[in-house]
Amino acid sequence: MHEVLTLQLGQKSNYLATHFWNTQESYFTYTSEEESLVDHDVHFRPGIGTDGSETFTPRTLIYDLKGGFGSMRKINALYEIDEPAVGGGLWNGPAVVQRQEAIQQNEYQRSLEEGSTPTRLTPQSVRYWSDFNRVYYHPRSIVQLNEYELNSSLAPFENWKVGEELFNSLDKEHDLLDRDLRYFAEEADKMQGIQLITGLDDAWGGFAARYLERIRDEYGKTSVLLWGLEDNVKSVPREKRSIKLSNIARSFSELAPQASVFIPLSTPSGSLPPYIKLIPQSDWHVSALLAAAVESATLPSRLRSSNPCHENFSLLANSLNINGNQSIAKLQMSIDQGSVITNGHEDPANMNGATESCDSRVNPRNYEALSVNEGDQPRKLDINLFPSESGDSRVTRRYKKSHVFGEAEVARTAKHPQQLSATSGVDGYERARRRAAGLPIMQLRTVPLLFPLLDSFPDIILGGGETLTSVSVTTSLSTDSAVASRIKNLQYVVNRTVAVDEREALANSLGEIAEAYEEGYDSGTDEDDD
Repeated sequence: MHEVLTLQLGQKSNYLATHFWNTQESYFTYTSEEESLVDHDVHFRPGIGTDGSETFTPRTLIYDLKGGFGSMRKINALYEIDEPAVGGGLWNGPAVVQRQEAIQQNEYQRSLEEGSTPTRLTPQSVRYWSDFNRVYYHPRSIVQLNEYELNSSLAPFENWKVGEELFNSLDKEHDLLDRDLRYFAEEADKMQGIQLITGLDDAWGGFAARYLERIRDEYGKTSVLLWGLEDNVKSVPREKRSIKLSNIARSFSELAPQASVFIPLSTPSGSLPPYIKLIPQSDWHVSALLAAAVESATLPSRLRSSNPCHENFSLLANSLNINGNQSIAKLQMSIDQGSVITNGHEDPANMNGATESCDSRVNPRNYEALSVNEGDQPRKLDINLFPSESGDSRVTRRYKKSHVFGEAEVARTAKHPQQLSATSGVDGYERARRRAAGLPIMQLRTVPLLFPLLDSFPDIILGGGETLTSVSVTTSLSTDSAVASRIKNLQYVVNRTVAVDEREALANSLGEIAEAYEEGYDSGTDEDDD
């Protein structure tokens, strides 16, 4: 069945994942006449509710701090039971019950429960990721860490080592894999991999590093796709930048060698395309942009196995990790407003039950067909989500050119595959030839399924005065020399900010990782090494 188990660590991750799960829920079909291109069993698990009814909930573990779940309850309507009245105990005196004031649901959540037309969400009405959630979760998916409180000023959860220590103490007491993860892993028939979403620039990076280490001990051959989230360093107060960057450096050093594919993500520090209207201070807005890219880039992994464009995590890692030591990938995205559903009128080419097959040899680009000649280079999309800023102009290294090793591009379109230009597939011999010649190895997939813009998704994509309900998205995951530049910048930060006792080991670790993205080409830096 090729199931995927998801781990969500922290507020930033849960914001992104909530958009992801809302999108998956929108693909469901409820009649025998239509069949979705998406295999729902990949990310959702069947079960039985307390009333005996069948349930279908995400295969996920949601970790957050005390107060991070907002108005969400651990036991939802699917699993709610009537608790028996508790009789008197050994204490004969009066009981004093102290309750923390409950967080009230927003209008959007109340309208979902009542089955009425959802109230329009705004950045002001979204205070927690649960405020725009449309999915029920299994009670075992909800894991609250009571040792720290969200946004606490007394004990902030922002230092990498704090997260590392928290995981070690919890794992020693409970064995987190046995308590939390194994339940979902053992019910999978043939798990294709684990999708881990975590922050890199706070304590969740340390928590994730130790969690992934335990996963590797137990599931050594399982593919792990890791999404690492960072705040835009330019938006971080100067006094906290050093802590953030040191946390990121440690996360790169620890997570990159253990992940099958490791994709750092951040909102672009430069200007966004004119069709994107984003409020950078809104986690709801920022996570929506990132989720559109993440969901589209991984779409082939949840297509039905009979679909020619189906691709599991292992194949994705193989297409990006060309030389065996290049697990860090860059994510880019473009949105084509020419392929949309507007004003509530549905385009027949994007019906959820579309039967068009998708062809992995199809060229998803809007220009001439590619061949596999030496001059072929991946195109640059207009939204680059790979973090590149160091926060200090003195340690920024700029490269004259970017060399691409491997690229996996996914295009979501309303067109039938036969209307698009086709390219030659890259077989084993051609892959070896291009690798030996230092040429990029490109994988192109076109899927006839547009990205839906739900009522839980903010209005960040401008439609020229029209109401957009779905858009065509193209994403590119690539391993290239920009990764080396980023790691070199972090190495400089480490040499200036990290304590002497661990500085050398961390800097050397980052240097070894960077070397994998400098092999076989002239980096062409503008600046000499200091």
